[in-house]
Amino acid sequence: MTTALEPQVSQWYRHLDKGQQFYVTAIDDEEGTVEIQHFDGDVEEMDLDDWRELDLEAIEPPEDWTGPVDDVDRDDLGYSETGMRPEDWSEPLEEKVKPAEESEEEEERRED
Repeated sequence: MTTALEPQVSQWYRHLDKGQQFYVTAIDDEEGTVEIQHFDGDVEEMDLDDWRELDLEAIEPPEDWTGPVDDVDRDDLGYSETGMRPEDWSEPLEEKVKPAEESEEEEERRED
């Protein structure tokens, strides 16, 4: 079966026959190629003619779409789980005071 779907950069797709998920990373119209990255991180380049022979459907990005992406920090994901509450920001900081080192005189007094 052939697909009528034209490749779109950053769009996720699923092979209907294999169930594999991937997204399009680049399209080179001059060369007639499509570069895709599979969910496991493997990168593949194929001809547009081969693309049109695939049995595909466009899908929403997977819930954990970071699988194929190497350099993603949690801050880049648009959410954070800090476990902090608004009250934590408004309370004063606790001072951490180091015990003062005892002078030689104090040590001598204790020893007596």
